[in-house]
Amino acid sequence: MTRPAAIPTETRARQVTDQYLNDCRTNGKRPSVLTLATQLGLSNTTFRRHFPQLAKHISVLRSSPSSPPTGAETRPSPYDVLIARNAKLRRANRALTDNLHYAAAHIQRLALDNARLRQALETSHNVTHINQPDNNRRR
Repeated sequence: MTRPAAIPTETRARQVTDQYLNDCRTNGKRPSVLTLATQLGLSNTTFRRHFPQLAKHISVLRSSPSSPPTGAETRPSPYDVLIARNAKLRRANRALTDNLHYAAAHIQRLALDNARLRQALETSHNVTHINQPDNNRRR
């Protein structure tokens, strides 16, 4: 079991939040509840449990469109869009490839199980195969 985290006071949490939001504005980043919780030495869940109003405030700031810092573009460049799409397609391709390998492995296992069970059934019912070569036949 992990040791309980030392929960900062409301005042300390607000100070760190204000500093973090100023840093985000300065650097043109979107604020994140997880990053703020990490700065306070808390897990995301613990932070949200003890400081729900701060978490809500950060979530609202993150989801609302903010004015970009001076000199920054309002839209990503076409190249950045292509890179993001390419990365997304690569992740999807990797996931689909993994799923395909898992499916093939399952099909192989099921085929082996089917052959083993069919042989056990035929053996238990004394099934004779017509197309089996007979070693006693003359050639």
